[in-house]
Amino acid sequence: MDFRDIHDLENATTKSRKEMFRFGTAMLFIVLIILFTSNMQIGTGTVSTELVIAAMIGGYMALNIGANDVANNVGPAVGSKALTLTGAIIIAAIFESAGALIAGGDVVSTIKKGIIDPALIGDADTFIWLMMSALLAGAVWLNLATALGAPVSTTHSIVGGVLGAGIAAAGWNIANWDQMSAIAASWVISPVIGGLIAAAFLMWIKKSITYKEDMLEAAKRVVPILIAIMAWAFSTYLILKGLKKVWKTDFITALLIGLAIASVVYLMVKPMIARQARFLDSSKASINQLFTMPLIFAAALLSFAHGANDVANAVGPLAAINDALQSHEVSTKAEIPLWVMVIGALGISLGLMLFGPKLIRTVGSEITELDQMRAFSIAMAAAITVIVASQLGLPVSSTHIAVGAIFGVGFLREYLKRSYAKAIQEIKDHHQGEDEQEVNEFINRFSKASVPEKKVMLAQLKEKKAEVELSKKERKSLNKVYQKELVKRSAFLKIVAAWVITVPASALLAAFLFFAIRGMMLP
Repeated sequence: MDFRDIHDLENATTKSRKEMFRFGTAMLFIVLIILFTSNMQIGTGTVSTELVIAAMIGGYMALNIGANDVANNVGPAVGSKALTLTGAIIIAAIFESAGALIAGGDVVSTIKKGIIDPALIGDADTFIWLMMSALLAGAVWLNLATALGAPVSTTHSIVGGVLGAGIAAAGWNIANWDQMSAIAASWVISPVIGGLIAAAFLMWIKKSITYKEDMLEAAKRVVPILIAIMAWAFSTYLILKGLKKVWKTDFITALLIGLAIASVVYLMVKPMIARQARFLDSSKASINQLFTMPLIFAAALLSFAHGANDVANAVGPLAAINDALQSHEVSTKAEIPLWVMVIGALGISLGLMLFGPKLIRTVGSEITELDQMRAFSIAMAAAITVIVASQLGLPVSSTHIAVGAIFGVGFLREYLKRSYAKAIQEIKDHHQGEDEQEVNEFINRFSKASVPEKKVMLAQLKEKKAEVELSKKERKSLNKVYQKELVKRSAFLKIVAAWVITVPASALLAAFLFFAIRGMMLP
């Protein structure tokens, strides 16, 4: 075998070596959890096999949350090239861990979202098997979704797991079907609200900046306002959601504190934007640069809030099992020991670094093309939708909101492109037979005109009858030409399908696991 053959062999095995490294590192994390918990003694003074197994599953769940759910916070920033993939992973890992350890709280609800009645669970052993089955089912479903490249809701995965295991343990009456109906409604509510808010922000940016003749002057006026609104939304979001377990306050207070922070941010940012604008030209690419730093802050703050809130999805069931093993009873609330929280924080960060890039790329670039303005609109939608939904009492999913916002931005772009193409065709139809240079000059004036001016120009054209009338069939065929697909339909259908089956899939898997575990644990 010569050197060329050896080189080709090394290239062929590079991918498999990387996969083995990821798998080996994840397994090392699980082994360290086993070694740590096997040296722990619960209230009886003995090592609990159930606790060791539950800690393993909790670590596995945390790895999968990092691999799947965290991508929604940093994916748009990476897709818009505001952050590199490495930079995004580092920022997300730091702020996810900080959110979990600083603001993750000391107590967690053992029955997430109140979806089953704990009073109907017979004993502590049954409760432990139930929670273990739910946790493992949620983790396995997240792992499968990550392998398929579909961002799904961690909360919904756990909800499905608890529901399925609960029904397997105590029958259909244990389920709170009203709450499950609200969760099912959130499958539609979350992405729709996120999509509408993101599209509205992007439309505002376009009308107030990129559709203006002097984009740079418009940006100097509008960008500080947009950043101040972002500061207001994120401050309120962090106070209400990210810090609620260390400092709880009412909505009005949070809103006023956020407004005060936004005012300070506006006064600081306005001269900074003006200075930065002196070195830019009046183009869309230059305007995008003004949104880079806000996007980096948005990715960090979203990661912090996610770590503070969603780490309970990984460690909540583990904390509940730990509490049940010590108290020998079923509690509605359980304390989260520091070691449990550390497993959640480290697992999420490690999962993000090892397996997160696939979903980050999916969210950032494989659904629709993103630039900084579009990514900014998505970040705003993520924060505002959670605030509005929490005040309305709607059980929304942060994953559904973020991905729905990406779809909203993509479909708005499709609509605008289609409308513009139709307008250009209409201009050409009304100028048939005229000098080509004259037509091109008119189109050039039309493209540079503001939105109101465009409407006036088109209205004037419609007053003049076209020399050639197109048939209905011809116009229909032209409409198909205008329908540029800027949202990948295969990604759209795959993600929506994954959302719809998340709860039933994890429920069925949890029911199966509960019967399997109970069969093994019974004498």
